[in-house]
Amino acid sequence: MFRRMRSLVGLNPKSPPPKRLLNARPPTWQRRAVRFKPPDMLDTVHEIAIYIHRFHNLDLFQQGWYQIKISVRWEDNQISCGTPARVIQYEAPDVAPDDIFGVWRIDDADHSFSTQPFRIKYARQDVLLSVMVSFNLTIGKDESPLTSAVILKFELMYAPILENGPEMQASFDAVSAAFHEFRIPPKALLGLHSYCPIHFDAFHAVLVDLSIHVVFLKAATYTRAQKVSSTSHVVGNHAEEHHEEPNQILGQTWTLKAVKLIKLLLASRELILGELQKISKAIGETIDDLNNADLNLGRLESISSSRTDSSTASLDISGMNMGVEQLVGILHNILEKSNGVIEFGNDVMLYTLSKEELLDVFFTVGNQLSFIWNAFLKFHRINRIRIIEHLYDAWASDRKAEWSIWMIHSKIEIPHRYLRSGVDDSSHHNGLGKVGTPRKSSEDPAQSSIMRAELHRKSIGQMKINNQSVQDMQIFGDPSHVPVILVEQHIMNVPLHDSGDNSLLHSLNHNVMAAISTQTGERTAPKLGFGAKKNGRILKVVVFVHGFQGHHLDLRLVRNQWLLIDPGVECLMSETNEEKTSGDFREMGSRLAEEVIAFIRRKMDKLSKYGGCNDIKLSFVGHSIGNIIIRTALAESMMAPFLKHLHTYMSISGPHLGYWYSSNSLFNSGLWLLKKLKGAQCIHQLTFSDHPDLQNTFFYGLCKKTLANFKNIILLSSPQDGYVPYHSARIELCQASSSDHSKKAGVFMEMLNNCLDQIRAPSSQRRVFMRCDVNFDQSTQGRNLNTIIGRAAHIEFLETDIFAKFIMWSYPELFL
Repeated sequence: MFRRMRSLVGLNPKSPPPKRLLNARPPTWQRRAVRFKPPDMLDTVHEIAIYIHRFHNLDLFQQGWYQIKISVRWEDNQISCGTPARVIQYEAPDVAPDDIFGVWRIDDADHSFSTQPFRIKYARQDVLLSVMVSFNLTIGKDESPLTSAVILKFELMYAPILENGPEMQASFDAVSAAFHEFRIPPKALLGLHSYCPIHFDAFHAVLVDLSIHVVFLKAATYTRAQKVSSTSHVVGNHAEEHHEEPNQILGQTWTLKAVKLIKLLLASRELILGELQKISKAIGETIDDLNNADLNLGRLESISSSRTDSSTASLDISGMNMGVEQLVGILHNILEKSNGVIEFGNDVMLYTLSKEELLDVFFTVGNQLSFIWNAFLKFHRINRIRIIEHLYDAWASDRKAEWSIWMIHSKIEIPHRYLRSGVDDSSHHNGLGKVGTPRKSSEDPAQSSIMRAELHRKSIGQMKINNQSVQDMQIFGDPSHVPVILVEQHIMNVPLHDSGDNSLLHSLNHNVMAAISTQTGERTAPKLGFGAKKNGRILKVVVFVHGFQGHHLDLRLVRNQWLLIDPGVECLMSETNEEKTSGDFREMGSRLAEEVIAFIRRKMDKLSKYGGCNDIKLSFVGHSIGNIIIRTALAESMMAPFLKHLHTYMSISGPHLGYWYSSNSLFNSGLWLLKKLKGAQCIHQLTFSDHPDLQNTFFYGLCKKTLANFKNIILLSSPQDGYVPYHSARIELCQASSSDHSKKAGVFMEMLNNCLDQIRAPSSQRRVFMRCDVNFDQSTQGRNLNTIIGRAAHIEFLETDIFAKFIMWSYPELFL
């Protein structure tokens, strides 16, 4: 049969055999017998290599000694753990001798690996760890591979610094301060190369840059017998062991298992080779050990047969019974690829092989896979930084697709101008690129958003997520409890118009101007933070402003995400209005403007030592009434020179249209008490009681300016937030105002149109305008006062960063 097969695959049985590696199978008279241990012959193992690049302190609250502890286990088996198999310390940690303690450690009790302890003394501190640890996860003889996922657990261990100094630190008694778990799905266990950032939690905000590399290998399961003469009777005995002993214990079940493992090894081989080719091409370096070896299945021959180095010496295919040419035909026939997906077509041929021939195939493919894996480890050691940078770029560019499960994207046409009837006059114009229409006036926008999010959440709960990438258990651990975000990208199809009575006619005369799409164009992925130098030519400043009776660190989680995207940004956590948020917005805005200008000047003076800067990108993030303080500051004359440098504005639940038409009666009662008992001026301004003439109130004047100069405007809202009216946070039409025919409704409509006029950009300038509805899962909170009055969602914006992570990493170009 094999002779006929050779002619089918184009092999000439009379042609001389190709050159083989030095340790290839010798002639029959020199063949060494192989002694098998029957229970172990088909042992396989998953090797999970974790390269820990660096530890970056984002926002740790305590100085002290820290280390990373890693353990690996099966998801379905809490007892069976991965065992550390090898540790490679590429470089010594780049810290002072007094800031390092002890060495890395393997704990035999729980099969964990711990890095060398290091001392953290200040924020934004980097510690280069540069160590790789490999864990082996064996598959038992009665277990089937790819039936269970693998859980990687990373623990942040902490120990305080002793008062007597590091020289008195006789022992390192660390406790687990936080942990972060990741899941490797079964399909990814065949082969994976991925960047994986570790952040732990909100109270231990760090970044551990690491990469994960997974392969499915044949375990070392057989031993060679002593080499003997072909005339010796010992050869017969060994041959008898080789043929008869397996036949006594191997039956149909063994054959099925052998065929399955061979197919999985082949799939792992194809995955690893494909990934290595991508990595090699991306970083512009060749993998010499693979280039110098013929990787055609079954041949394993070297281009230079005279090579005797370790890379080829490790290829042991002795003990094969069939011809090499026969094996080539079999393996090529059973392996097919369709659209990059590995499939098995004619695997029936494998079932026709004898048990000894199946073992030959198993060992041959397994040995070659081990050779490829070892070649990668050697290649990684030389190019580890460029490899992790490439994997980071791939990870960053995949965030929008990876997290699209919880994000609903749509494009909505922004109305030209709302009329007193509650409808817009967009119908009077030729809409360009119309994608969607505004909500019907009869719908309650907040309830509609909640219902839409809950329906989507139920569908998430029924999904069986099983992709081939590493899954963050803080997100994928309970997918139905993750916030659902409705993202609206707005198409602005009408240019700016005058605010006078002839504004409608004026806009009609400019109808020839093209529509402005909010598509962000070509995506720009952020770069890996380690080693990134700040651009001395551009000063990028982000100002974070807290809300009513807030703290300057309220928005630290959003700040941390911004720093992860752009490590070179300068962040100002505004403190000037702490404990002063009950006064006049004008005073608060003036104080903020002075604080921002002083901060920018300090940074510019610092950059002047390195050649100065040619440009400034000034961005703002506000929570609650912090957004009103920001807009008031921008209206100050002292900020005029900086308006042309405004970049991105991220508003988190800001009452941009005040508290008119608020439907939360309990909260409205609280506002009334604040006005009566404490006389808070900002509350009078928010409720338009600061002046008897509505058109002379603070908010009416504020809505005429302050939004026109930003290149990117992102409005975050939540229909569950009862502290800020839903329409006010989104700057959109309110259903209650549509049925109101009083002067109040007319003034409200003017304010709304004035804000939208500023948001519309001239045709020569592209502007991104997005509305993001964040729907939190409140099922675990129960029904309490916070959820009833809507405070829970308002504060949730400050206590979780998942919503910010989804939005900011899906549109990183807006934050660079």
